Amino acid sequence: MENFTPFSATVGGLLIGLATSILWVANGRQAGVSGIVGGIFPIHRGDVLWRVIFIVGLPVGAVLGLWIGPMLFSEVPVIRPTLALDPSILVIGGVIVGVGTQLGSGCTSGHGICGISRLSKRSFTAVLTFLATAALTVFVMRHVI
Repeated sequence: MENFTPFSATVGGLLIGLATSILWVANGRQAGVSGIVGGIFPIHRGDVLWRVIFIVGLPVGAVLGLWIGPMLFSEVPVIRPTLALDPSILVIGGVIVGVGTQLGSGCTSGHGICGISRLSKRSFTAVLTFLATAALTVFVMRHVI
């Protein structure tokens, strides 16, 4: 299996679980990114700051992971992969994901982490749909196109 990283993946999963648990206990909110972003506008006094901090923390955490990861885990590569896509494709993909999160009433983090942990039938259905779509996309991109 290529790129099998069980130790860092386990630590990452534990950190995600810890972060979602802290948000739930401290704020009574689920850590679904599309719901958090969607709740910023319209602005509701007292309900925006935590959302902005959460969203800003996502790329900050990623940068810290890129910087600290190779020092902590030998399985994390020092050389980063490059992306050979036109930026317009990334924008189109982002818009499609945004539309999908609206249609699915949530995103992968909301359904997959928070919804399944609450035993939500809707989240189980959504996650199965995400996985099936991902498998089909990989198949088409690698074997059809």
